[in-house]
Amino acid sequence: MPAPFVAPDSPFGDWDGTPAGARLLQRELARQVLLQDDFPVLRLVAGVDVGFEEAGHVTRAAAVLLDVETLEPLAERLVRMPTSMPYVPGLLSFRELPAVLHALAELPQVPDLVFCDGQGIAHPRRLGIAAHLGVVSGLPTIGVAKKILVGTHAELGPRRGNQVDLVYQGDVVGTVLRSKDGVRPLIVSPGHRVSLASAPRLVMACVTRYRLPEPTRLADRLASRRAGRGGPQPG
Repeated sequence: MPAPFVAPDSPFGDWDGTPAGARLLQRELARQVLLQDDFPVLRLVAGVDVGFEEAGHVTRAAAVLLDVETLEPLAERLVRMPTSMPYVPGLLSFRELPAVLHALAELPQVPDLVFCDGQGIAHPRRLGIAAHLGVVSGLPTIGVAKKILVGTHAELGPRRGNQVDLVYQGDVVGTVLRSKDGVRPLIVSPGHRVSLASAPRLVMACVTRYRLPEPTRLADRLASRRAGRGGPQPG
């Protein structure tokens, strides 16, 4: 069996712990994001999501490993850690990423692709949690968010599979995707080692009868078992 994922010692480098320093680090890491398809033949995919307990003082990260052919879950892990940073808009990854990395490291095998409940490059500094996770872990990642953080888009059709570009500051940063007929759309943006064109295709390949793709749906269900996310998101 392949070795499990090994979490990096520090996902934040020499960050000084301040919001200003976090924003500077986001800009630096964003330059390392690869927006080209650079993932292997998919066999295993994972979904990650985060919830909070004890009025936000405990971060609860869920990771679920699935067989890409059947979309059946093979393993799930739930990690609880003290929350090290308060909620700051646009800096969600600094609050959630340590627990997410530990949850991924608890899975029995390394996923070929990780779906994150949150943004990829559809972010003010092009480094939402999916992009941050991808750069520091080296894993291919996609952000699947429930709400727009930045950008505008044309009118979206009502049918399953309808999609339009999400545009921010003149650049396409993601896709507004209707995953089921008549439901609220998903905001799909690549995180790392996945192209803008492939991200919505990969998400739709994992959609069954629910609005969310199976990796993030199952992770969301596990992460939300006892409490909500603990405040406004989706940065």
